[in-house]
Amino acid sequence: MSKKYLAILTILIAIILDQVIKIYVKTHFILGEEVVVFDWFKIHFVENNGMAMGFEFGGKIGKLFLTFFRLFAVPVMIFWMFKNIKKKNHNGVIVAIALIISGAIGNILDSIFYGIIFDNSNHKVATLFSENPYGEIFQGKVVDMFYFPFIENAILPEWIPFVGGNEFTFFQYIFNPADAFISVGVALLFIYSNYAFPKEDKV
Repeated sequence: MSKKYLAILTILIAIILDQVIKIYVKTHFILGEEVVVFDWFKIHFVENNGMAMGFEFGGKIGKLFLTFFRLFAVPVMIFWMFKNIKKKNHNGVIVAIALIISGAIGNILDSIFYGIIFDNSNHKVATLFSENPYGEIFQGKVVDMFYFPFIENAILPEWIPFVGGNEFTFFQYIFNPADAFISVGVALLFIYSNYAFPKEDKV
């Protein structure tokens, strides 16, 4: 398989997988509903208005800024990916960039369209292509569902400064496939950093 087709296939599969999972959760779960798969892995439906892992960013204006930043960043990443394809760089670099692009596009789709194609998920399962959408274009909420509380409700030792005695959960963040693709892509860039960011030979 050529590097170009590898990149395109990676992006298409990742975006489709991300959206299928999000739409399934949105149309089958009530907001806050949780399914325990294992003690350390749960499907827990939440929505966020901002960045990955549920972080917020400046209300509506901040959300618009973040969405437009992603819309600007995606073409830059696509240009970088095809530049690496043209240079016949390592497949690990190509896949890494493709995964980051996929994750960005996945969350962009939520932010742009979910507010106008879904009604809300409070106390009921949402309807796709609802006549009473919950928001506006560019104001959709990002759907998150993967929760891995490997250590849950533990108490930190008293001797730890500032946080000793507090309740502690690891890993407490809830994320979606798009977030995972971005994280894996960034990790791959570190692994293949010698190929992704080659050092120029000194003259």
